[in-house]
Amino acid sequence: MTTNQNPTPENLRDIGLKATGPRMKILDFFHQNGGTHFSAEDIFMALAKDDQEIGLATVYRVLTQFEQAGLLLRSHFESSKGDSRAIYELNEGRHHDHLVCLDCGHVEEFVDDAIEKRQQDIAKSLGFKLQEHSLAMYGHCTKKNCRNKQK
Repeated sequence: MTTNQNPTPENLRDIGLKATGPRMKILDFFHQNGGTHFSAEDIFMALAKDDQEIGLATVYRVLTQFEQAGLLLRSHFESSKGDSRAIYELNEGRHHDHLVCLDCGHVEEFVDDAIEKRQQDIAKSLGFKLQEHSLAMYGHCTKKNCRNKQK
């Protein structure tokens, strides 16, 4: 299933999942808010605001099923307090890295060919054939009018 199409019951059946109400609502949520990273709690609260009666345990279960089916990618990012939280995003089939704000947790995606080549070179020089990797960089936003900064 490509991320630019609307989710349908057939899309879920194609990957071996029944098209239940909670699955369709969560998949639809990601398609409506594509390109963004969400925690299970973010999704739960957004659906609750829209009067969707889906429990937090159901949200976690569906996210795990979607990750196992390859629809979503999960990353773990740490906060400035040292705690870690899982963040989910649509799997668009392309590799990218992340820059995480230590102030508000906002995540920016980026692709840099020079970084990718350097990682391959490092792996090779140490006797590894790189199969996969993830890079998360952490920092403080320096934009004066950052819309994500908590006031």
